Amino acid sequence: MSDARRTDAVLLLVALVWGSSYLSAQTAVSALPVLTVLFARYALSAVACLGVVGVARRGPRRWTRDEVRVGVPLGVTQAAVLVVETYGVAHTSAANAGLIISLTIVLTPLLDRSGHPGGLPPSFYAAAGVCVLAVGLLMSGNGFHAPRLGDLLMLAAAGVRAVHVALVGRLTARRAVRPLHLTALQTLVGTALFLPPAAATGLPGLVRADAATWTQLVYLALLCSVFAFLAQTWAVQRTSASRASLLLGTEPVWAAVVGVALGGEHFGPLTGLGASLMVAGTYWGQSVERAHRAATPVILSASATTPVPGTEPRTEPRFEEDSPCRTTTLTTS
Repeated sequence: MSDARRTDAVLLLVALVWGSSYLSAQTAVSALPVLTVLFARYALSAVACLGVVGVARRGPRRWTRDEVRVGVPLGVTQAAVLVVETYGVAHTSAANAGLIISLTIVLTPLLDRSGHPGGLPPSFYAAAGVCVLAVGLLMSGNGFHAPRLGDLLMLAAAGVRAVHVALVGRLTARRAVRPLHLTALQTLVGTALFLPPAAATGLPGLVRADAATWTQLVYLALLCSVFAFLAQTWAVQRTSASRASLLLGTEPVWAAVVGVALGGEHFGPLTGLGASLMVAGTYWGQSVERAHRAATPVILSASATTPVPGTEPRTEPRFEEDSPCRTTTLTTS
């Protein structure tokens, strides 16, 4: 297998793993309280991330002042994303969850204008309109009715995640932060936030959880979070940003496939149309935004492009994220 095909395969695997995370989360919260699931997911991710930081040989192992200043508030907003998202997954289908959350792709550029001063082109708003129509069809199920709680929560989660990703771009701008160290810090923040409510309601249940539930928790933490983060970082360094974005953008497709194939879910005519429109609308909006950003001249000062010794180059946020090591994954632009 050529290097290019190997890189594409890794990116598709990351998208598949992320797409499957909704069904795994849904299965886990059927056995344990949501806040207990989140605590376990963060704690396992933190242990794994700290282990990777410990064996990393590049640069100093301690967090820099910039990483702490950025990582703590982003850890809080990331936790807010996962609270709303996981409660949403508990009350809707895994396929709908993965499709609706992809609205983040078109919501984020509306909040983050740094890459496109003067506004986005009309075609972007047309793509956003297609996505809004798709959400309405997905919420309708097999017939129009009052929106379901889970779908509304996933819609809220997409909005909160868009705010979080915009903050990632704003707080990391012109600051040299290492993605792995930033992610590890955020997992520690999330673990600290979810420990008290989990201890009050669900830790005994976590200890007594069966092997199937622990399998889902380990899968969410180690594969959907740590592995996906490391694999994505490795792969995006070996391909173009556009190609990586295209392959990683297949996540909602995999969410629908996994939900139908493994979760026993099914699409009626309206939800099937909604799923198709959501995928088309997000891809269209993403391509329009990327082309507009590339065409907009960006002037950086010398200080903005000079890395701090022992750290990674300055990075830009990617718009398709979830999970403790995923919602703040930063890829070199």
